[in-house]
Amino acid sequence: MDDIDLAEPFLLGWLASVGLDAHYVRAEGDYLYRRDEHGQEIPVVDFAGGYGSLMLGHNHPAIVALATEMLEGGAPVHAQFSRHPYAKDLAAALNDIVRRETGNDETYSAVFASTGAEAVEVAVKHAELDRVMRLTALRAEISANVEAVRAEVAAGRATVSPETSLVIGVDTADIEAVVRRIDEVNAERAGAAPLIFALEGGFHGKLMGSGKLTHNAAYREPFAALATTAKFIAPADIPALPKIFDEERVDLLDLVVMGGEVGVITRPLPVFCAFVLEPVQGEGGIRSLDVRSAAQIQAACAQVDCPIVVDEVQSGMGRTGTFLASSAIGLRGDYYALAKSLGGGIAKASVMLARSSRYRREFELVHSSTFAKDVFSTTIALKVLELLEADDGALYRRAAERGARLLERLRAVREDFPDVVADVRGRGLMAGLEFHDASDSPSPQLRDHARGSTLGYAIAGRLLAKHRVRTFPTASSPNTLRFEPSVTIGDQEIAQLEAGLRAVCELLRAQDGAGLLDHVAPL
Repeated sequence: MDDIDLAEPFLLGWLASVGLDAHYVRAEGDYLYRRDEHGQEIPVVDFAGGYGSLMLGHNHPAIVALATEMLEGGAPVHAQFSRHPYAKDLAAALNDIVRRETGNDETYSAVFASTGAEAVEVAVKHAELDRVMRLTALRAEISANVEAVRAEVAAGRATVSPETSLVIGVDTADIEAVVRRIDEVNAERAGAAPLIFALEGGFHGKLMGSGKLTHNAAYREPFAALATTAKFIAPADIPALPKIFDEERVDLLDLVVMGGEVGVITRPLPVFCAFVLEPVQGEGGIRSLDVRSAAQIQAACAQVDCPIVVDEVQSGMGRTGTFLASSAIGLRGDYYALAKSLGGGIAKASVMLARSSRYRREFELVHSSTFAKDVFSTTIALKVLELLEADDGALYRRAAERGARLLERLRAVREDFPDVVADVRGRGLMAGLEFHDASDSPSPQLRDHARGSTLGYAIAGRLLAKHRVRTFPTASSPNTLRFEPSVTIGDQEIAQLEAGLRAVCELLRAQDGAGLLDHVAPL
């Protein structure tokens, strides 16, 4: 069976159709290497950067040296249910950075995982546990209040007025009928499904839970019956969040005695589980949340006690010039999800940080992950933080400077090809260049690719084959190419990208679909 490919062969065939089926044999810095027909290495500049996983580049020497030392030294990767001092140190280091950037003295508890999607799901899972525990406490409080009112009526110190009976829909002033009705209403309302909100264009993973938070319908609809789907908020509707939340509000009923009469009051049901968002949407086309929108989300969520989950999986770890992209827009999360570059390009590492005022220690008994908190990934992650923080955060400043240079050259391409390039967006080393829609192109090749949402992949294949530049389009905005190189990216590599983009733009301007695809063998 050596000649049979059983490892996602359909995907490989599709990659081959656009010239992206490269086999890389080595990686270093901002380069991947493939071999030509003579066995010679061909360097390829990697602007895809592991979808944001390579802030420090491929095989950073300090990371490789540390990994080698641990593996050769027999580091105990699997030592679950024991002390983990290295995880404790990493959690402390993350706290120092997050608290500095957010200006918040509150600590964050860390729950470790292996992937970004897992970290997001851990955050939402914890938020739901917190919501359920708050709901349980509220129902217990209401039960105690009802019993106290019942005792007041039995002692003759309070009576049920006809108005109270009318309010809850019973036709008697009997306290037991009132209590039964309260219990019925509260039991029904307490069973309301949790509400999870997310922004349109957002991407939070493709697992069963995280996929429900991802806006792209192609990732959600085949699995619609499996879990609760988020309510997606359009950017234009962010100012209307207070009204949207008010329409979703659910109240429980409670009893009180006021002036010798039994009265009914409402208590807000904790139905809001979480609001999940990316400060810079990656797969949504490299779209940044602005300061005003961040403030509006923050205020609206605070009003209804809806925790904010900030997905920094792709935008975090210094990529945009600050450790957290959200800190630059004043957004403060109740939860943060970090991954990708946390592993230094080698380890599979992620973490969920939860504000201590929300953290439930009971979560530690109902959640676990086999590879989480291991010595290998946490020690690597701690080294990554050390490198980012060295020289008073020099790498953050370099990310901002290199990102500005990259965006400058991308904008220069747009200026010269406004009929081809629709927009250039980004922050720091998280940039995107969007092409105009070619669905009505006179070229059948361009038209077919555009209508199939694959033109971005065809362009990426051309850049790889003819210009030795590696990048991909964003998944939910397929006309947008992403550029997420490492912090070490140089002017030479940026110039190589610019030259490739200009050549592609010339082909698109000429409506030369055949020329764009001449590197691909005809089907």
